[in-house]
Amino acid sequence: MKPSGRQPLSLVQRARDDEPEAEVKPLDWKIVRRLFGYTRRFARKRNWLIVLTVLRASQLPALAWLSALIIAGPIANQRVSPLFWWVEAYPWLTKTSVVFFLQLSPLFWWVAGYALLAVFTDVLFHFRQRFALEIGEAVVGQMRMDIFAHVSRMPMSFFHRVKLGRILSRVTSDVESLRAGIEHVFFVGIVQLGQMLFAAAVMAFTDWVLFLVVLGLAPVLWVLNNHFRGRLSRDTRAQQESFSRVTATLAESINGIRVTQGFVRQNTNAGLFRGLLADHSRYSMGTARSSAILLPLLELNSQFFVAILLILGGWQVLHGQVEIGVLITFFLFANQFFAPIQVLGNLYNQALVSMAGAERVFQLLDTKPDWEDAADAVALPDPRLSAGAPAEARGARVEFRGVSFGYNPARPVLSDVSFTAAPGSMIALVGHTGSGKSSIINLVSKFYLPTAGEVLIDGREIRTITGRSLHRQTGMVQQSNFLFAGTVLDNIRFGRPEATEDEVRAAVARLGCADMFDSLPQGLATTVGERGGGISTGQRQLVCFARALLADPRLLILDEATSAIDALTEARLQHALLTLLAGRTSFVVAHRLSTIRHADLVLVLDQGRVVERGTHGELLSLKKHYAALHDQFARVGGA
Repeated sequence: MKPSGRQPLSLVQRARDDEPEAEVKPLDWKIVRRLFGYTRRFARKRNWLIVLTVLRASQLPALAWLSALIIAGPIANQRVSPLFWWVEAYPWLTKTSVVFFLQLSPLFWWVAGYALLAVFTDVLFHFRQRFALEIGEAVVGQMRMDIFAHVSRMPMSFFHRVKLGRILSRVTSDVESLRAGIEHVFFVGIVQLGQMLFAAAVMAFTDWVLFLVVLGLAPVLWVLNNHFRGRLSRDTRAQQESFSRVTATLAESINGIRVTQGFVRQNTNAGLFRGLLADHSRYSMGTARSSAILLPLLELNSQFFVAILLILGGWQVLHGQVEIGVLITFFLFANQFFAPIQVLGNLYNQALVSMAGAERVFQLLDTKPDWEDAADAVALPDPRLSAGAPAEARGARVEFRGVSFGYNPARPVLSDVSFTAAPGSMIALVGHTGSGKSSIINLVSKFYLPTAGEVLIDGREIRTITGRSLHRQTGMVQQSNFLFAGTVLDNIRFGRPEATEDEVRAAVARLGCADMFDSLPQGLATTVGERGGGISTGQRQLVCFARALLADPRLLILDEATSAIDALTEARLQHALLTLLAGRTSFVVAHRLSTIRHADLVLVLDQGRVVERGTHGELLSLKKHYAALHDQFARVGGA
């Protein structure tokens, strides 16, 4: 059935509603100071860069001043150096090229001085440009590392709430917009402002009457800037946010391409993307229109004042009030004063883009996790490391005491759950979808904290132990496990990077599936693509089993770990499962009840509550919830 033509628009509106509208704000100097706080690590190079920037701000007007002196001096006065007075006594010598050069020697030395200053200016410009690029690259790299580290520390609730595309947008386009602010806007702005101030000082010294005319430009510039500032600020921030929505939708579409093609949603999703692009284009065009009006107005304003200066200055020269050389000097510096205005207008637009990116990046960096390890939390000790540790030390003791939990506190998904998992025991979690099985696993792993009650690991309340130490003693095999780009070997030793290839092969052999890895094109050296592409689903699951076994966890979680494996492979993996589970405390979620027949304790959940508990045989004899589930799965071949 052809999708409704209006459907993409509703999806677009929903995508727009994911982020609040941007506030119209001018440049925030707190954010600017925080941004340049990243340069403290490079303080020496940054300070040299500031010195070079200030020097360049004075060198450009100095070149103009020297040009004015050359025009008003040797050229206007046609002076010959007194060192060559003998040329006038022997006019015939003027026909020789040597004497002609000597006649021009005063001008030559002036021009030579100008050339030396120009070369020196360009040499300093090289270092100023290089230092700015190096500092910009270092700051951008450090900021991306900070975002990565910050996001890596966030709890699972953050990733359920924030789209992947928004995070990618912060690391890519938003951070990249800051590069222009660091490398270009700040230092070029100093050069342009310094050039204007230097030129203003010279003009005021040369002719204060004409300079008063230049000062008349200030209120006009203030009115223009004040009028366009709000519009540019609003459109720039909206432009950045709309691009973030485009990035988020693109990432979501690529991750879900199988579903998109399976349900023939290409045209509908293309409509959504087209609408988001139209949004982004509209905001970009708004920014472009504002800039296209502001910048020509600034240039026209400058030309208007130049015309006024020509009238007044020409009148003064014609009436003998000033010399032509003074007027030339003034106009050269008037150009030095007016030229930066348009550049500063462009820099202001770039500064707004950088500011919008900085706001979004710092908003992410300032996002507080929903919870953190307590300040007094300690590492969970591993009793296996103690001398003479008993055999049962391999497994962890897990206890739930009246635990209630909700991803949204107003809508609990677990209510008053209590049970004890003895060290080395196997706990099976059974129930319909949405009954709370995954929530229990999330609490055991300390991906979330209970809203009420206590979760204890080896007698320690889970809030008093660090998540890092708990995760080091926890292994997890999920229904759709994630493999990283690299080799099969790299993925197996992901939990123990220091493991040797022999140790990896030993773990694979213990699982009894070495031949299945040997059948791969290059064995353990076979390269897998993104998310495990290039090998079968069953082989990916075997990699995850081997990864968990190599990590040697005390606490093992199997979340539908065999659902992606065919029955023949699962039957072969029963030995591998027994090897993996031996001596470890394990929580197993499985729809195939054959996987959990040997569980020490089966918890039957319904709407967030434990409605039955016992062994497989005990629960079958009750002929209630578990027995009904067993019969249901048996009818569809799941048992």
